[in-house]
Amino acid sequence: MTRSNSEELEGTTLSVYLYTVKRGKPVGPRDVMKGVHLSSPSVAYRHLQKLEDMGYLQKNQYGEYIIKGKAPVKGYIWIGRRIISKMLFYAAVFLCILITEIIILALHYPVENYVFKIFFLLLILITSSAMCVFTAEWLMQRKQIKRSIQIE
Repeated sequence: MTRSNSEELEGTTLSVYLYTVKRGKPVGPRDVMKGVHLSSPSVAYRHLQKLEDMGYLQKNQYGEYIIKGKAPVKGYIWIGRRIISKMLFYAAVFLCILITEIIILALHYPVENYVFKIFFLLLILITSSAMCVFTAEWLMQRKQIKRSIQIE
């Protein structure tokens, strides 16, 4: 069976895939069972088989599973061989912008006028608000994935 665009990773299968990617080395059903907190190795094996059938994992000569392909996971982006949450990525971008703004304000504070200072303080407030929103969204995304593991 090959990858199908209509089949999207979700729930426990998504968690198993993310765990396998995060490990970065071959995993077996018992590793997955412990890492994803599943009830038995057979449940882990079923999800590993599903990912293999979808073309995202492959079995090595020792019966362990390794990443074969990068799955397009909703809400995540690939950076090289790592997969991270888009919300975490956006929060990190806004954190970098915030740090830059604070450095610029600190360097220019003694020599600039009142309007410049107020403008930059408002800019820092907006940037920090955006960073907080994306961080909160990332935390809710993590909580939802953990909850979906426990439901299934």
